[in-house]
Parts: sequence; C-alpha cells; structure tokens
Amino acid sequence: MIYLLLSIVFNAVLFVIIKLFARFNIDALQALVVNYFVAFLVGLFFLDNSLAPKEIISHDWFKGSIVLGFVFISTFYATTLTSQRNGLSVASVASKMSVIIPITLGVILYNESLGFVKIIGILLALIAVYFTSKKETGEVQQANNLLFPVLVFLGAGTIDASLKYLQTYHVPANQIGLFSTVTFFCAFSVGVLTILFLTIRGQIKFSGRNILGGIALGLPNYFSLYYLVKMLEAKAFQSAALFTIHNISIVLVSTFVGILFFKEKISLRNAFGIGLALFALYLVTY
Repeated sequence: MIYLLLSIVFNAVLFVIIKLFARFNIDALQALVVNYFVAFLVGLFFLDNSLAPKEIISHDWFKGSIVLGFVFISTFYATTLTSQRNGLSVASVASKMSVIIPITLGVILYNESLGFVKIIGILLALIAVYFTSKKETGEVQQANNLLFPVLVFLGAGTIDASLKYLQTYHVPANQIGLFSTVTFFCAFSVGVLTILFLTIRGQIKFSGRNILGGIALGLPNYFSLYYLVKMLEAKAFQSAALFTIHNISIVLVSTFVGILFFKEKISLRNAFGIGLALFALYLVTY
C-alpha cells in the first residue's frame, strides 16, 4: 500500500511541475529530454547493481526498456499535441481512460477474475475520470484531430500494460532500480535523436528555462516509475483494481492540487465526478 501511495504522490508532483511549464513558457519537449537524463542520473545515484553494458544487454527486460523508452516520449509528445489541438481535458481523459487496456490484459494474461461489484466500480471510475477531468472546452472537431487522442490512449495503456508484463515475467525485485534507470536512459536517447532532427530542420530554439524545467521534473519522474513498478511487484491488489485505484487517485489528487494551489474552479460536473470517483474506489477495493 505504501508503494501505491508514493506512486500517487510523485505523479501528483509531476502534475504540479508540468502545470508550471505553461506559466513559465517552458518548451515541453526540451524539458522532457533533460528530465529523462536527470532521472537517469538519479537512478545511477540510488543504484545498487552494476551498470556494465554487456550485463545489461543480457537481461530479459532490456528490449522492453528500449520499447518503453520510445513509448514514454512518444506518448508525452502526443499528449502535448492533443492538449494544443483538442484541449487539456481531451488529453487527460484519453490518458486516464487507457486504464481499460491493462485491466483487459490482466484478465486475459494473468487469469484475474472480476466480480460484478468490481466491474461496476471500474465502469463508474471511467465515468468519474471524464467528469472530474472536464475542466475546459475540448472537442475533437475534425476527423484528422482524432489521431492524437487515440495515440495518447494507446500509449498510456501500453505503458501500464508493459510495466505489468515486464514486472511479472522479466524484472526481479532486486533489479527494479536498474530497470527504471535503463528505461529512462532509453527515453533520453530517443529524445536526443528527436531534438537533433528538429534542430537540423530549424524547428528548435534552446532556452535555459527549459533545462531548469527538466531538472525539476527529473527527480519525481524517476520515483513515479520506480514506485509504480514496486507497487506492481507488491501484488496488493489484482491488476484491474490496482490500475483503477492508481489512475482515479491521481485524477483526484491532481484535481485537489489544482483547486488549492492554482485556484482552479470546480464545476458541478467536477464535483459529481469526484463523488463518483470516491464511490468507485470503495467498490473496487470492496
């Protein structure tokens, strides 16, 4: 349970920092690349295992780290484009609704059973995510703008499902720190290649504030992944319940943080979503 709480807290901290990006005019892509490098350095600092390249390549989870590194930065970039084209609410809903992907795979791959009460709780949680996250007008007005919300949905769901699969079959408990560190380095590598490509095309303007934003994001980002994998390793709940509790709690905490620290207004629709989310959490953990 402590790992679940820590993962939720660090994800809420990420929300606060990313929220500040817009206020200080920080380029998300540049900050994200710096953040992944900082997260890699943080992982090195806390690492108990050796970081011999030949040994790392031989681990079962190494290929998964490469894939996750690509999915991490691709999903974030798709989220940014979704926020710009369709609105922040669409990006948030697409990301959190993706919980249905690891839930489905949990039933298929791990033979997890879902009782009637939990199924109702999960459905109510999905509805609650929509109502709680809907803070602005955001619509998919054109068919070609549907691509990015779909990519966010698939990317976020793939991350959760992949982490569960790798933790279950390939990542030993004593290698979680190493796995997290290598995954962040892979994400950083993909980001550097993307930055180089955009720089050559003249689409990137560098700024010191972007580096500072990335540094601030790196520390909580590392621990958000580390404790997420530790949470999965603890097996306190089935995948369906765990991912539902995790995602809906992040939505609730982020909402309350927005109200308390960013003076965001809460509508009747948001209040209904919060109440529904709390009831869904009760049913899922029943």
